Amino acid sequence: MQENLHVTFIQSHLHWENITANLAMFEEKIAFLPQRTDIIILPEMFSTGFTMNASQLAEFMNQNTCKWLQKQAEKMQAVMVASAIIKENSRFYNRLLWVEPSGSIDFYDKRHLFSFAGEDKVFTAGTKRIIKTWKGWHICPLICYDLRFPIWSRNVNLAYDLLIYVANWPNPRLRAWDILLQARAIENQTYCIGVNRAGVDGNGLPYNGNSAAYDFKGETLAKAENGEEKAVQIVLEKNTLQEYRQKFTAYLDADAFEIVETRDRSLG
Repeated sequence: MQENLHVTFIQSHLHWENITANLAMFEEKIAFLPQRTDIIILPEMFSTGFTMNASQLAEFMNQNTCKWLQKQAEKMQAVMVASAIIKENSRFYNRLLWVEPSGSIDFYDKRHLFSFAGEDKVFTAGTKRIIKTWKGWHICPLICYDLRFPIWSRNVNLAYDLLIYVANWPNPRLRAWDILLQARAIENQTYCIGVNRAGVDGNGLPYNGNSAAYDFKGETLAKAENGEEKAVQIVLEKNTLQEYRQKFTAYLDADAFEIVETRDRSLG
């Protein structure tokens, strides 16, 4: 088990619906990272921006975006984490891709689709979380709107040590982003990292980013603000997390629960 986990998250503008330009841009940013890292996290739909134009932009798992992530993971000897538009069995998914240096890929399909923007009319919702183990750390990666639904991220019996959200979270709701990331960290007694985009998207929505890392008490470890394009590198300490959990055992008093469907999340 590795005591400390080195994590890099990149806040950047995105070229609207231009996969080639976005892959080239992030490749350059990754190449100039000053320090080694164990995980590199990019925003939601990092290769296109948050678009509903899935029929024109979706790729299969064996196409350019996944191959590019595999290339970066091998080159940097780090896990790549990002979401992209993926087509599978005639359905579209907002899919978080977990790509390891060996080339292996696991994925999480976004559970809570943003109906306010019609995401639920285009994409199929996921049905299960994943918890990945890397360097002895247990990590739960989720996507954007999932942040508003705390049951989905509940850390039952401290199953994970780091909670990740990749996002395209615009300025009008940025206060919720800041507060909810801290809340998820506190209630789950975990490190929590949220990675948002910057700039303006093709629908004219502005993004200041506020990508950030919080510790298990909700204290800010690092933050990228004011729409800046920035790669942030931080070190998460396992022993500090474990000591806190041993001293403050709130997780032992958590309620048992079962998630029950309240709506049809399928598309046909």
